[in-house]
Amino acid sequence: MKETGNISIHTENIFPIIKKFLYSDHEIFLRELVSNAVDASQKIKRLSSIGEFNGELGELKVKVSFDKDKKTITISDNGIGMTAEEIKKYINQIAFSGATEFVEKYKDQGDDKGIIGHFGLGFYSAFMVAKEVEIISKSYQEGSEAATWKCDGSTEYTIGSAKKKTRGTDIILHIAEDSEEFLEEFKLKSILEKYGKFLPIEIEFGDKVINNPNPIWTKSPSDLTDEDYLKFYEELYPFQEKPLFWIHLNVDYPFNLTGILYFPKVKNEMQLQREKISLYSRQVFITDEVKDIVPEFLMLLHGVIDSPDIPLNVSRSFLQADSNVKKINSYITKKVADKLAELFKSDRPAFEEKFANIGLFIKYGMISDEKFLEKAKDFCLVQDTNNKYFTLDEYSEEVQAAQTDKDGNKIFLYTTDVEQQDAFIQSAQNKGYSVIKLDTLIDSHFINTMESKLEKTQWKRVDADAVDKLIDTGITLEAILSDAQKESVKKVFEETLNDKQKVVAVEAMSPDELPAIVTQNEFMRRMSDMSKTGGGGMGMFGAMPNTYNITINANHPLISKLADLKDESEQKALAKQISDLALLSQNLLTGADLTAFIKRTVGGF
Repeated sequence: MKETGNISIHTENIFPIIKKFLYSDHEIFLRELVSNAVDASQKIKRLSSIGEFNGELGELKVKVSFDKDKKTITISDNGIGMTAEEIKKYINQIAFSGATEFVEKYKDQGDDKGIIGHFGLGFYSAFMVAKEVEIISKSYQEGSEAATWKCDGSTEYTIGSAKKKTRGTDIILHIAEDSEEFLEEFKLKSILEKYGKFLPIEIEFGDKVINNPNPIWTKSPSDLTDEDYLKFYEELYPFQEKPLFWIHLNVDYPFNLTGILYFPKVKNEMQLQREKISLYSRQVFITDEVKDIVPEFLMLLHGVIDSPDIPLNVSRSFLQADSNVKKINSYITKKVADKLAELFKSDRPAFEEKFANIGLFIKYGMISDEKFLEKAKDFCLVQDTNNKYFTLDEYSEEVQAAQTDKDGNKIFLYTTDVEQQDAFIQSAQNKGYSVIKLDTLIDSHFINTMESKLEKTQWKRVDADAVDKLIDTGITLEAILSDAQKESVKKVFEETLNDKQKVVAVEAMSPDELPAIVTQNEFMRRMSDMSKTGGGGMGMFGAMPNTYNITINANHPLISKLADLKDESEQKALAKQISDLALLSQNLLTGADLTAFIKRTVGGF
């Protein structure tokens, strides 16, 4: 006996809405239908475990198949099944969720985490690709008759009896002409692997099981070895370098969250490393867009997060903000900080070995997250030019005696390029000063953050000024030249350079220092550096012309010689050679000036 009726909805236009607006990507239909089939399998498993189903469970499995000639895709399960009345209730009343009612009914019988489906609305995603959908189902209930349901995408349906003998449900999609791309084996397999790779029931396609129903994040960390974690990483990211270490997330209060976050070896191309964390909800893939759940600075991590408590929109395609998301974000930050602190305390040499690869995470976190900074300042390391590592407190003690200026500020000298700034580093070391290496993408931001957090501490790049001026101890050197000679030398260099972007000063320095050095003001250079790495609101500095200071060493023999020369052309020739050498040392001598310098120098032999 067949029955016809109308689906209980409030508008005749629900199907166009579903097809065009609810789901942004039509491939989602397969995720929804397979999830529902898994859900039905989980339900029968639950009923069996609590004694409400005493029959044979058999091998619970979801099978996906397609027939290119008949233009059909079939999703079959041997789960709980449905009677005709249940089909009318769960399929025809579009706003009703079978999973919700099932969980409510059996909530006192134990864990409900296995119920993942939202049958009502999710089922109707089938009409994005199908011109007709057929359900053939037989309930687990003893004596129940199999039923069939058909609908062509209008609000009309037919329902009747069927000949199905085994428990479970078959969903048969008759694919529409504009969706025949889904009748390709490669296409279907890739969608199943994307969304169903870790579904908790075996998914069979082409006579092969294509998923891992028991991923390691669902297991207890105590039952896993390092090899298990590394093997899973390879499953997630084939052909990638091994991770440095990992964190197993496992919390059930005040929210449910499991997962594994891996620390990869981070190169300087930060953007290439991002979007490698996948969000799952009860083992169903949701999205790679996890920026609200995972703190920004940890977006460079790889791995998986699974939580049924992360709110999704009605199509389960993206997140909706709520208090749980903020709590999860804070929890992940704390877990990462605790793990790093534990690694530092338990094996400092190993931590130091890894720091070149994890320093970027740590500094990025300290810049962007106040709570993380509080924990991380105890294990954030700096490395000096002798390759020795210090915590920030240790380094502060290391330099206190030699590098405290007349105002009581500790001066942290740093280099962004050991090779390029070698002359300045040597000058600093000759004075007994220490220089640390800060050469990553975000170090200019890190320096600004730490200056505001560490009391009475200033950070200066080693080539920001003459070494005696970097750390002003209040002791001044006497100049060999008279004031008149200093003014005359300054004028010669200004006329020789003829460049308003290069500011000349004649200063008393050690005779052992170079005759002239080129430096750039710490503040202006730092602002310019930050603008290059996206420092908020600092784009204007990137557009400003760079200005440089040319400091002439009033106590160098060559400058004394220049001051004593009577011939103005000879003075300018010597000034030109000295200033060109200083510019060359900073890669600032280019083009025709560089060519002329080479010719002039070669011609002197």
